[in-house]
Amino acid sequence: MRIKEGSLEDWRALAGFHYRSHRFAGPRKVFRLMRGDELCGVIVYAYPPPTCFGRSLVLPKMKPRELNQVLSTVSRVVIHPKYRSIGLGARLVRETLPLTGTPYVEAVAVMARYNPFFERAGMRKVAEQPPKEAQKITEVLSQLGFNIRLLCSGKYMLRKLHSPSREQIDAVKEAFIKYGHPRFMKSFSVKMPFGSKEAYAEQVMKAISERLTQLIKVCGFLLQTKIYLFWRKANMPPMAY
Repeated sequence: MRIKEGSLEDWRALAGFHYRSHRFAGPRKVFRLMRGDELCGVIVYAYPPPTCFGRSLVLPKMKPRELNQVLSTVSRVVIHPKYRSIGLGARLVRETLPLTGTPYVEAVAVMARYNPFFERAGMRKVAEQPPKEAQKITEVLSQLGFNIRLLCSGKYMLRKLHSPSREQIDAVKEAFIKYGHPRFMKSFSVKMPFGSKEAYAEQVMKAISERLTQLIKVCGFLLQTKIYLFWRKANMPPMAY
């Protein structure tokens, strides 16, 4: 097997085997794992988002332009099911980390809690947590009688949202406005990456059951513990704060 630089076409060919959304910010680098002419795996590196939990523990605060020069983010890693469970995910990460063109690489992953292939590839686990906004909204939903374990179930949420009183529905909406998270705002905005707080609040208050169900499902996804991992190029000293 060999690893070569690839393109988004390679990602699209295997995207259906990935557990997350197929949409993401523009890539910085794409690499593919090949066996002869067969595509076995793909890794996508992207430019880093402006903020990310755990980053402050390993890097000083920087302007976006500075951040783009020194840091890449692992956006997607996918191995064809035919070739899983034999360590190829770790190999794909390990061998491409030095090829990103940046001295530092970060990754935020839910699956890293169950399959530590990032750590096997040489990345260091720095922190883990669900967003505090999702935790606060969960507390409100729990008080209103929602089963927290079923937040990602669309059928369950629609059924629950058809039964509460107007006051309870308003309480749910107010919680999503008060504890706004960029991922919530993004689900109400197509043209703008994260939308504006005012536009988001207005759309939440107008939302019908189907849109609220979408928001609650996003909250359920965010509740899954995320792990922040970090890699530093060999012989690269830690950055001074």
